[in-house]
Amino acid sequence: MAVSRTMGAGTAKGKRIAVVSRHAEADASLEVDQLSQYLGYSLKRAQLRIFDDFIHCVAPLQLTPAQFAVLLLLEKNPGRNQTEIARTLGILRPNFVAMLDELESRDLCLRVRSDNDRRSHILALTEKGAAILARAKKLIGTKHEARLRELLGDDNRALLLAMLEKIAREF
Repeated sequence: MAVSRTMGAGTAKGKRIAVVSRHAEADASLEVDQLSQYLGYSLKRAQLRIFDDFIHCVAPLQLTPAQFAVLLLLEKNPGRNQTEIARTLGILRPNFVAMLDELESRDLCLRVRSDNDRRSHILALTEKGAAILARAKKLIGTKHEARLRELLGDDNRALLLAMLEKIAREF
Protein backbone atom coordinates (compact mmCIF):
# COMPACT_ATOMS: atom_id res chain seq x y z
CA MET A 1 0.00 0.00 0.00
CA ALA A 2 1.65 3.22 -1.11
CA VAL A 3 1.04 6.27 0.99
CA SER A 4 1.93 9.82 0.25
CA ARG A 5 3.45 12.05 2.87
CA THR A 6 5.20 15.37 2.93
CA MET A 7 8.95 15.07 3.29
CA GLY A 8 11.03 18.24 3.20
CA ALA A 9 14.41 16.54 3.01
CA GLY A 10 15.49 15.82 -0.55
CA THR A 11 12.43 17.23 -2.15
CA ALA A 12 11.20 20.69 -2.89
CA LYS A 13 9.67 22.03 0.30
CA GLY A 14 6.25 20.56 0.87
CA LYS A 15 6.47 18.30 -2.18
CA ARG A 16 4.82 14.93 -1.70
CA ILE A 17 6.74 11.73 -2.24
CA ALA A 18 5.35 8.23 -2.39
CA VAL A 19 6.59 5.96 0.34
CA VAL A 20 5.73 2.30 0.66
CA SER A 21 4.88 1.38 4.21
CA ARG A 22 7.07 -1.26 5.86
CA HIS A 23 3.89 -3.11 6.68
CA ALA A 24 2.41 -2.94 3.18
CA GLU A 25 1.66 -6.28 1.59
CA ALA A 26 0.71 -7.16 -1.96
CA ASP A 27 -3.02 -7.48 -2.57
CA ALA A 28 -3.68 -11.21 -2.22
CA SER A 29 -6.22 -11.10 -5.04
CA LEU A 30 -3.60 -10.00 -7.58
CA GLU A 31 -1.64 -12.65 -9.46
CA VAL A 32 2.02 -11.56 -9.37
CA ASP A 33 3.86 -14.88 -9.67
CA GLN A 34 5.17 -14.21 -13.16
CA LEU A 35 6.00 -10.58 -12.38
CA SER A 36 7.97 -11.59 -9.30
CA GLN A 37 10.23 -13.72 -11.52
CA TYR A 38 11.67 -10.58 -13.13
CA LEU A 39 14.81 -9.42 -11.38
CA GLY A 40 14.08 -5.73 -11.95
CA TYR A 41 10.67 -5.99 -10.31
CA SER A 42 12.05 -7.85 -7.30
CA LEU A 43 14.94 -5.39 -6.95
CA LYS A 44 12.55 -2.44 -7.03
CA ARG A 45 10.27 -3.96 -4.38
CA ALA A 46 13.28 -4.66 -2.17
CA GLN A 47 14.59 -1.13 -2.76
CA LEU A 48 11.27 0.39 -1.72
CA ARG A 49 11.26 -1.60 1.51
CA ILE A 50 14.89 -0.78 2.26
CA PHE A 51 14.43 2.94 1.52
CA ASP A 52 11.32 3.06 3.69
CA ASP A 53 13.26 1.51 6.57
CA PHE A 54 16.17 3.91 5.95
CA ILE A 55 13.89 6.96 6.00
CA HIS A 56 12.16 5.71 9.14
CA CYS A 57 15.54 5.08 10.78
CA VAL A 58 16.92 8.58 10.13
CA ALA A 59 13.57 10.39 10.43
CA PRO A 60 14.86 12.72 13.19
CA LEU A 61 17.56 13.91 10.76
CA GLN A 62 15.23 14.27 7.75
CA LEU A 63 17.64 12.68 5.29
CA THR A 64 16.81 10.70 2.20
CA PRO A 65 19.09 7.89 1.01
CA ALA A 66 20.35 10.13 -1.81
CA GLN A 67 21.13 13.01 0.55
CA PHE A 68 22.99 10.64 2.86
CA ALA A 69 25.01 9.39 -0.12
CA VAL A 70 25.89 12.95 -1.14
CA LEU A 71 27.03 13.87 2.37
CA LEU A 72 29.06 10.68 2.65
CA LEU A 73 30.79 11.33 -0.68
CA LEU A 74 31.54 14.91 0.34
CA GLU A 75 33.09 13.67 3.57
CA LYS A 76 35.29 11.14 1.79
CA ASN A 77 36.06 13.28 -1.30
CA PRO A 78 36.58 16.90 -0.25
CA GLY A 79 37.06 19.47 -2.98
CA ARG A 80 35.19 17.60 -5.71
CA ASN A 81 32.78 19.38 -8.00
CA GLN A 82 29.05 18.82 -8.20
CA THR A 83 29.23 17.17 -11.62
CA GLU A 84 31.57 14.46 -10.29
CA ILE A 85 29.36 13.76 -7.28
CA ALA A 86 26.14 13.69 -9.33
CA ARG A 87 27.69 11.43 -11.98
CA THR A 88 29.02 9.00 -9.36
CA LEU A 89 25.57 8.69 -7.80
CA GLY A 90 23.71 8.61 -11.12
CA ILE A 91 21.65 11.69 -10.28
CA LEU A 92 20.45 13.88 -13.15
CA ARG A 93 21.69 17.47 -13.07
CA PRO A 94 18.30 19.18 -12.44
CA ASN A 95 17.53 16.76 -9.61
CA PHE A 96 20.97 17.18 -8.13
CA VAL A 97 20.78 20.98 -8.20
CA ALA A 98 17.45 20.83 -6.34
CA MET A 99 18.94 18.45 -3.79
CA LEU A 100 21.95 20.74 -3.29
CA ASP A 101 19.60 23.70 -2.83
CA GLU A 102 17.87 21.76 -0.04
CA LEU A 103 21.11 20.62 1.60
CA GLU A 104 22.56 24.12 1.38
CA SER A 105 19.40 25.71 2.83
CA ARG A 106 19.82 23.38 5.82
CA ASP A 107 23.50 24.38 6.11
CA LEU A 108 24.67 20.81 5.49
CA CYS A 109 26.86 21.58 2.49
CA LEU A 110 28.31 24.55 0.68
CA ARG A 111 28.85 25.30 -3.02
CA VAL A 112 31.84 27.42 -3.96
CA ARG A 113 32.77 28.51 -7.48
CA SER A 114 35.88 26.77 -8.69
CA ASP A 115 38.95 28.96 -9.17
CA ASN A 116 39.93 26.84 -12.19
CA ASP A 117 36.55 26.76 -13.92
CA ARG A 118 34.03 29.50 -13.07
CA ARG A 119 31.20 27.34 -14.48
CA SER A 120 31.90 24.64 -11.91
CA HIS A 121 31.05 24.48 -8.21
CA ILE A 122 33.18 22.75 -5.60
CA LEU A 123 31.16 21.12 -2.84
CA ALA A 124 32.07 21.11 0.82
CA LEU A 125 30.55 19.52 3.87
CA THR A 126 29.79 22.09 6.58
CA GLU A 127 30.39 21.45 10.29
CA LYS A 128 26.66 20.96 10.72
CA GLY A 129 26.64 18.58 7.74
CA ALA A 130 29.50 16.56 9.27
CA ALA A 131 27.63 16.35 12.58
CA ILE A 132 24.37 15.24 10.90
CA LEU A 133 26.30 12.70 8.81
CA ALA A 134 27.97 11.27 11.93
CA ARG A 135 24.58 10.88 13.62
CA ALA A 136 23.11 9.32 10.46
CA LYS A 137 25.95 6.81 10.16
CA LYS A 138 25.43 5.77 13.77
CA LEU A 139 21.65 5.36 13.33
CA ILE A 140 22.05 3.50 10.06
CA GLY A 141 24.71 1.19 11.45
CA THR A 142 22.91 0.35 14.68
CA LYS A 143 19.40 0.10 13.28
CA HIS A 144 18.98 -0.11 9.51
CA GLU A 145 22.06 -2.13 8.53
CA ALA A 146 21.73 -4.21 11.70
CA ARG A 147 18.22 -5.27 10.61
CA LEU A 148 19.50 -6.19 7.16
CA ARG A 149 22.39 -8.18 8.65
CA GLU A 150 19.93 -10.03 10.90
CA LEU A 151 17.64 -10.77 7.95
CA LEU A 152 20.34 -11.88 5.50
CA GLY A 153 23.28 -12.95 7.64
CA ASP A 154 26.78 -11.64 7.03
CA ASP A 155 27.68 -14.11 4.27
CA ASN A 156 24.49 -13.55 2.26
CA ARG A 157 24.80 -9.77 2.73
CA ALA A 158 28.35 -9.84 1.35
CA LEU A 159 27.24 -12.08 -1.53
CA LEU A 160 24.30 -9.81 -2.37
CA LEU A 161 26.55 -6.74 -2.34
CA ALA A 162 28.99 -8.50 -4.68
CA MET A 163 26.21 -9.53 -7.07
CA LEU A 164 24.70 -6.03 -7.12
CA GLU A 165 28.13 -4.51 -7.76
CA LYS A 166 28.64 -6.91 -10.66
CA ILE A 167 25.31 -5.90 -12.20
CA ALA A 168 26.10 -2.19 -11.74
CA ARG A 169 29.60 -2.54 -13.19
CA GLU A 170 29.06 -5.01 -16.05
CA PHE A 171 25.44 -4.87 -17.20
